[in-house]
Amino acid sequence: MSATQAWSHTTVLLDEAVQALVTQAEGSYVDGPFGRGGHARALLARLAPAGRLLAFDKDPEAVAAAAQIDDPRFAICHASFADMAAELGARGISKVQGVLLDLGVSSPQIDNPARGFSFRFDAPLDMRMDTTRGQTAAEFLERADARQIEEVIREHGEERFAFQIAKALVARREGGAPVRSTGELSALVARAVKTREPGQDPATRTFQALRIHVNAELEALEQGLKAALALLAPQGRLVVIAFHSLEDRIVKTFIARESRDVVDRRAPFAPAKPMRLRAVARVKPTAAEVAANPRARSAVMRVAERTEVAA
Repeated sequence: MSATQAWSHTTVLLDEAVQALVTQAEGSYVDGPFGRGGHARALLARLAPAGRLLAFDKDPEAVAAAAQIDDPRFAICHASFADMAAELGARGISKVQGVLLDLGVSSPQIDNPARGFSFRFDAPLDMRMDTTRGQTAAEFLERADARQIEEVIREHGEERFAFQIAKALVARREGGAPVRSTGELSALVARAVKTREPGQDPATRTFQALRIHVNAELEALEQGLKAALALLAPQGRLVVIAFHSLEDRIVKTFIARESRDVVDRRAPFAPAKPMRLRAVARVKPTAAEVAANPRARSAVMRVAERTEVAA
């Protein structure tokens, strides 16, 4: 069984996202990350023969899975969705009718021990979405000082024991045994974290923080939202599915900021800069979906529409 087939993935908010996104079947759309293509295949089923779908993913395994889609309307880019403007421009597309950003880590990434995303397995501490470039989580922990490690764990994991975890990591490294596996990290965190919410593994927040940092996920999200806004045609839709509060806060703030007229205080008599987005909906998975797919429980989908006013 190949790497692209060994682990299944259930797409979250599949019908809701496609229904919210596609307002013009002949239009051009962006899907990122591709993951294992649940949204992409459903989108292609809704698009007319003249429609186009450009997907993005940094994960080589996801790109390989996308190669199985034999459809002239579809193309995959081995790149972050933050780079969508350049990639679309290279294909002669200046405007799109919709952008879908599904920010979740795919089940094949979590369930494949070799990727190092999960504390459920003992494996090399990698955590990179793109395994062809960049530093691994283990390399970051081996090179960063205690302050940098603490900052990452506190800010990206919202972990109140970040100082204790960082101190323990550096002490172990200085003792000649730097953390290099998921099992080693999970055990170290379990000793450093004194209390945790019922049902949550002590390592959950630390693993999330390192994954976000290694892949620059929040920076990519901010860049991707700006790129999407610039690319959306009037009445085009922005649909974003977030899976934790840090992501959702960025999306919520972005939509709110772009959904109001802005007055330049330096020129109070000048016309206000008109809003560029209109918030449409906030959608959570149904109880039935969460029961069938527990990984959907934290998902929040936000939908916004591009206004008629030019940027």
